[in-house]
Amino acid sequence: MAEVLALRKDAASGPVHAHAEGGVLRITLANPPANALSLTMMAALQDEIDRARDDKSVRVVVIDSAAKLFSAGHDLKEMNAHRKDADGGRAFFEKTFAVCSRLMQSIVALPKPVIAAIDGIATAAGCQLVASCDLAICTDRSTFGVNGIDVGLFCTTPSVALSRKVKARHAMEMLLTGEMIDAATAREFGLVNRVVPAEYLNQVVDKYAQTIAAKSPLAVRMGKEAFYRQAEMGLADAYEHASHVMVENMMARDAVEGIDAFIGKRKPEWTGE
Repeated sequence: MAEVLALRKDAASGPVHAHAEGGVLRITLANPPANALSLTMMAALQDEIDRARDDKSVRVVVIDSAAKLFSAGHDLKEMNAHRKDADGGRAFFEKTFAVCSRLMQSIVALPKPVIAAIDGIATAAGCQLVASCDLAICTDRSTFGVNGIDVGLFCTTPSVALSRKVKARHAMEMLLTGEMIDAATAREFGLVNRVVPAEYLNQVVDKYAQTIAAKSPLAVRMGKEAFYRQAEMGLADAYEHASHVMVENMMARDAVEGIDAFIGKRKPEWTGE
């Protein structure tokens, strides 16, 4: 897999570009002007997420954009063209939303943290992509919305990710009005973690990515999986599951190494086991 990663290090073709360095895989949406999540775009992004899952050298994934729009969501022109199909487009619509749902779930299920780096506009499924990532850092000129309602579509699938990141009232406000929110409001709502000036976006994102990449990959993997699983449970079940994961984590070689290193006041050497 390391050889595959080396070949992809400076890949710059297709709707998605991938660059790996220092344990961080940066996936860039590169289908201007709107970075619409067409089937081709989603398939390319899914391929990169799948490769990141299997590549042990990748510790953190960053998703950013090469265009002024982070992503305008689904490609409505592509979808509308299929209304001429015999079934009025139903099969194509079902495929589109199934592919999108798999992609978003793959990001959540990826045993490595995913950071969204946004500089510009993220709407509808583009906002869904942001909400599906573990962390999100944006510039102060970024805006967000789930504005399908403006064209007669309630953003039902984006609401799944959105409602898991922001409070229900904030999510419904965005979904029902279709109004865009600015970066400061997105941070207030909990959609993004940090808002920074555009010139510092890459610097801040890289700092987050490198900080996480330096941690035990085993602890990060176990922790991310447990975090999302316990969030869907009742309180008692959540504690039971979390306690079980803590025990397994304590038994791992990385925990032995990390605690010994802490006591011995030295830098730990992670094995990921």
